[in-house]
Amino acid sequence: MKVAVLLGDGMADVPVDELGGRTPLEAAHTPHLDALARKGTLGLARTVPDGFDAGSDVANLSVFGYDPDECYTGRAPLEAAAMGVDLGPDDVAYRLNLVTLLVGPGQVFMHDFSAGHITTGEARQVVETLAGRLGEDGFEFYPGVGYRHLLVWRGGRADPATVAPHDIIGQPIADHLPRGEGADPLLHLITGSQIVLKDHPVNRDRAERGLPQANSIWLWGQGHRPTLEPYRERYGVSGSVVCAVDLLKGIGRLAGLDAPDVPGATGYLDTDYEAKVAAALDALETGEFVYLHVEAPDEAGHSGSVADKVRAIEAFDARVVGPVWEALERRGEPFAILALPDHPTPVALRTHTADPVPFALYRSGDGPDRPGAGFAEAAARDTGVRAAAPRLLDHVLGRTRLW
Repeated sequence: MKVAVLLGDGMADVPVDELGGRTPLEAAHTPHLDALARKGTLGLARTVPDGFDAGSDVANLSVFGYDPDECYTGRAPLEAAAMGVDLGPDDVAYRLNLVTLLVGPGQVFMHDFSAGHITTGEARQVVETLAGRLGEDGFEFYPGVGYRHLLVWRGGRADPATVAPHDIIGQPIADHLPRGEGADPLLHLITGSQIVLKDHPVNRDRAERGLPQANSIWLWGQGHRPTLEPYRERYGVSGSVVCAVDLLKGIGRLAGLDAPDVPGATGYLDTDYEAKVAAALDALETGEFVYLHVEAPDEAGHSGSVADKVRAIEAFDARVVGPVWEALERRGEPFAILALPDHPTPVALRTHTADPVPFALYRSGDGPDRPGAGFAEAAARDTGVRAAAPRLLDHVLGRTRLW
């Protein structure tokens, strides 16, 4: 059997006044997700265990079938794996965002956690400059995609308390900077980056175009190298992860899955959906499993744009869910599709929450349509079907029954 996990990052939400009291999922036109829900099983999955922050790292590990209590060490080490950066047992990886800080009366604020969605080409120039100026005393800078990059502290400390920048949009940064044992070198790097970037050519060019400047780095999500049981041993399948962001590629590679680079995959609204679908279907020619991740709904939630979030959900439905489903039906082999978000990203909050998310599980041959509201939060809650996300794949593959 072929298994496709189709994940729309951050799609879940809460009722929005602008949408007449509906959630973006309820307001969006999603005929394919709705059909999956009506023909298959609709329910709620808990992706963030108690005691964990509602991060995409923890939530996606859960959907991949891993218990974060057993394997989670931090977000950045997962991204290091995606980038092919080797971590020794004493090394610590930190996620490095390029951000835009805004100076206000007596305080400095987190204005934009993505530096205006700086392009990968611009960001590479910035990170390479930082590496040349600040890359010493065991600190190594690695450019990634867009605003998402990596700092490795060889023989470093994972103790400092850090905060994700998308959790403090519009807030003063003073109380959210790295703190605790080992924080001083990180504060030195952040301050040093502001000096280096103040008159960087990329920032001069962005200022001339009226775009936010990458005027600081932000360090968070640290941890040591994790260990994941390979999918071949855990589930008896091989496969691929199709995504734009290093976090998901890192989980995939640690799990022994392929993680191809997809041209045009940006992790934003302008991503090449068709290229990602083609890569996913190619992966299912030789493997049994694919995890296709789309970041755009989450980015729209972080930006606080209701219209963009609805648009991103509709694109996920029309350009990912529909084409994958239709292609698998044409092939005639048994298959299953599991469609869900990893966590909610409410537009009103502009950050993640740990609430359970709706999921739809369809197996080839399920149906016909049943009456129902389709794929949405309240409809999923009303079914009474509940699952812990790390156990969903066991159910999909027939290794256990959850309902």
